[in-house]
Formats: sequence, C-alpha cells, structure tokens
Amino acid sequence: MPLEGHHAQGARLRSQWQAKTPLVKQAWKQVVVAKVKMQAAALDAHAAASAPLHMMARKVTSGDSTNLEAQAARYYWPLMLGDEFRRNRDAPDINSLLNYGYTVLRAATARAIVAAGLHPTIGLHHSNRGNAFALADDLMEPFRPLIDCAVRGLSFRGRTQVDAETKQVLARLIALDLPLGDGQTSVSVALCKLATSLGQSFETGRLSLALPAPPDALTLAGLGS
Repeated sequence: MPLEGHHAQGARLRSQWQAKTPLVKQAWKQVVVAKVKMQAAALDAHAAASAPLHMMARKVTSGDSTNLEAQAARYYWPLMLGDEFRRNRDAPDINSLLNYGYTVLRAATARAIVAAGLHPTIGLHHSNRGNAFALADDLMEPFRPLIDCAVRGLSFRGRTQVDAETKQVLARLIALDLPLGDGQTSVSVALCKLATSLGQSFETGRLSLALPAPPDALTLAGLGS
C-alpha cells in the first residue's frame, strides 16, 4: 500500500514519531497482555495447563520490563507443540509452517498500519536497525497463537510441509472472526481497528487500543483440522 493512503498522513506520522515514552511502554504492555491471554486460551482449547499464563498476564509491567513475554513463550511452546519442539526459523516442517503463517499475518498487519496513516518501521518494542516492519512485528503479537493452533492442527493430521493445502489453511486465518468490543470481526479488520486505535492514541496522547479477545475454545481447537 502507498504511504500516502491516509487523509491525515503527515499529522499522524508526526504524532507517532513524537509519542511520549510512557504511552509507548503502556501500549506495549497491553499488546503483551493480549498475546499472553491468547496463548492461555490456546492452551485451554487443547486441554493444557494454562494457569501460569493467566498469572503472568496479570503481572506484565509497563514496557514489559521483566520480559514476561519471553517467560510465557518458554512455558507455552512445549505444551502447544510438544516437548521436543524448538522454535527455529531455519528449520523445516512445523517451523516452516509457522514461518509461512506468520508471514501472511505480518503482511496483513503492515497493510493495516499503513492504511491507518502510521509507518511500519517505527515500533513500540521491536527496534532492530534492519527491520523495516518493526511496528508490524509488535501489533501482530496477540494474533500469533491463532497460527500456532492451526499449525498444531495441521501437524496432527500429518501435514507438516508448506504446500498448496497448508498455505490455504494458514492464509484463511485472516478471515477468522474474533470477539472485539460488542461484536465479532475478522482478523484482517481487527488489525485495522488496532492500528487505527494506536494512531488515534498517538494523536490524543491517551492510550485506547482496540485489542481482540480470544475466540471460543471450540474454534481454537478446530483450527487446522
């Protein structure tokens, strides 16, 4: 999408760049809390012990200064994909499926960010100097467990290769409905609402993020199957 796709592009980009550190840190905290809650819901859907994640979600501090996101990940992955699983972007099979799913999600997030008049390079937390999509990597975090559930479902059916079928299953996730506010909205629309709410928060100086809630356990358990 072109960077001139928003009617107030200049003002919104300035407000993003000039956002105060406390607001940025609180935004990242809310994103991490939403991600850990989604991870907990994913474990609940697969009858795994999620209580530690619910506890971690309540303890996240501003800017996630105690790095509870990483602690939650260490607890989450063995229960989601097995004790032998190790997340490695260069590994085949399950890791390749995760890579593909995350790439689709990242692209949808980047489009939503640009449509909201923000720049995807200026992140809340991710800040690698070579990362042109740091904000996309931030805002996609709460949605990642949806990919994880679908990959788990595919792997249980013996589908661990990135092929036409698995690509279709993973790409369709951006149309999955999630609870948001008083209704349901697709992942792609939820991403747009989240990016727009962040842009408005930057402009007003008051944080109000439109973060989705996890779908029901039956929906999560059925992803990829």
